[in-house]
Amino acid sequence: MQDEQQYEESGDNVVEDRAAGVVEAEERLRAAEEQARTYLANWQRAQADLENYRKRAQQERREATEYANSTLLAKLMSAFDDLERAFSRPVAEMRKAAWADGAKLSFQKLKGALESEGVQEIEALGQPFDPRFHQAVMRRPGQEDIVLEEVQKGYIMNGRVLRPTMVVVGAQEVNEGSEQ
Repeated sequence: MQDEQQYEESGDNVVEDRAAGVVEAEERLRAAEEQARTYLANWQRAQADLENYRKRAQQERREATEYANSTLLAKLMSAFDDLERAFSRPVAEMRKAAWADGAKLSFQKLKGALESEGVQEIEALGQPFDPRFHQAVMRRPGQEDIVLEEVQKGYIMNGRVLRPTMVVVGAQEVNEGSEQ
């Protein structure tokens, strides 16, 4: 009898232990689900913040470019106005030498505006040919790989090539007698 009573008590303990384990497992599951929801919400918030940052950075770049362009154009406008006034003169008046002087002054103003923005002419004449800065359009007899003539000027701005200089490059003459 005593054995039966002990068995019943131990059976009750097993049931209670299992019930306690189930309750504990359910609590851990709820805690894990809550933590997963928190992680998901934080991840979604981080994704939204990143997307907002990207949009803001893109907008700031666009505004900076527009501002830089407007600054450059404002500097160029006075030279443009001078040239426009010069070309609006009657043809007979344009033949006078004063017109050429005015055009030259306008050119100097335009050149100064570009230089103030960091635009520089690429030095090419007499220099070794460099494909980063020069575009060869022709070869002719002369000192090997040296720029002999500028066909069109090239420009750089803050170390970046805006337009390469079109050049004529020297090439050694090939004598038919020396090949044999």
